[in-house]
Amino acid sequence: MAIDTQVAEIEVETSKAIAAASDEAGLEAIRVAELGKKGRLSLLMRELGGMTPEQRQVAGPALNGVKDRLTTAISARKAELELVAINKRLQSEREDLTLPPRPEPVGALHPVMQVFEELAAIFADMGFAVAEGPDIEDDFHNFTALNFPPGHPARETHDTFFLKPDVSGAKKVLRTHTSPVQIRTMVNQKPPIRVIAPGRVFRKDWDATHTPMFHQIEGLVVDKQVHMGHLKSCLTEAFSRFFEVATAQTRFRPHFFPFTEPSAEMDMRCDRSGAEIKVGEGNDWLEILGCGMVHPNVLRSCGIDPEEYQGFAFGLGVDRLAMLKYGMPDLRPYFEADVDWIKHYGFKPWLLPTVTGGLS
Repeated sequence: MAIDTQVAEIEVETSKAIAAASDEAGLEAIRVAELGKKGRLSLLMRELGGMTPEQRQVAGPALNGVKDRLTTAISARKAELELVAINKRLQSEREDLTLPPRPEPVGALHPVMQVFEELAAIFADMGFAVAEGPDIEDDFHNFTALNFPPGHPARETHDTFFLKPDVSGAKKVLRTHTSPVQIRTMVNQKPPIRVIAPGRVFRKDWDATHTPMFHQIEGLVVDKQVHMGHLKSCLTEAFSRFFEVATAQTRFRPHFFPFTEPSAEMDMRCDRSGAEIKVGEGNDWLEILGCGMVHPNVLRSCGIDPEEYQGFAFGLGVDRLAMLKYGMPDLRPYFEADVDWIKHYGFKPWLLPTVTGGLS
């Protein structure tokens, strides 16, 4: 068969095969079979060397022309198949925007957790780190290291939840405050120290303003030059930010705590004349927290020389602080798992409070 006839047949057959190819893999098989090293066109081109010059002048351009046309046809068909594949994928992966929206989640961030986040943001801005410790404590960390004398009422069963004695006869307790976290921090970390200790605590109380499990945040600063002025300035600034008032007026009243000396309770000026307590105005005072300078005995118990270092500490009840800021009249619904209550008082969990962007 003459070479020009073979070339024409190859072009017709291959063009039909290209047009009928249903996917890229089939198209590639056609290209290899016709244009590859062992393809029909390549085999015909090898015969050019045995032809006369006159024959090569006819067969050469014919073979090259067919090869160019088939290559162009394959490229065009490949582009068509790629477009079909993309459209098919888009159809299978498309989002049906006519579907009804998903219902909003019922859950919300509890007000107590919101206050934790707000106070953590405030004190972090003031250079405090967050320290944590176990809920179950031993006598040393919960009482002895904090300068509680033997026979103190807090060591009795009417105040504190005691666990069964262990094999040595020692009785662990559910911690009555987060102060043991301060002890653990001072034992394991050299001054300067600046931490807050948030967490759950346990005492035998149950009424509108007391629950057997509640939440505290305590703060501790230990350094070589720390005094009561630093303590009051720190707390006044922190609670001005917390209650979101320009300047909070505060006062210290003398008090007694075993672990601080001198000790004080801090009040904030407020207005009690209406249905709500308004902080930062009026002529009334509201107790906020207890505080004082860390007792030298506490520093000694933790291996810190009170002749070289001194510090201040403070502690506050988060639950009642949440009541005060957000208007909950009773603590007990905090723990009743009432969906309507949490929808009313809860917060959106993804809106993290910041000092600059707003707390609540």
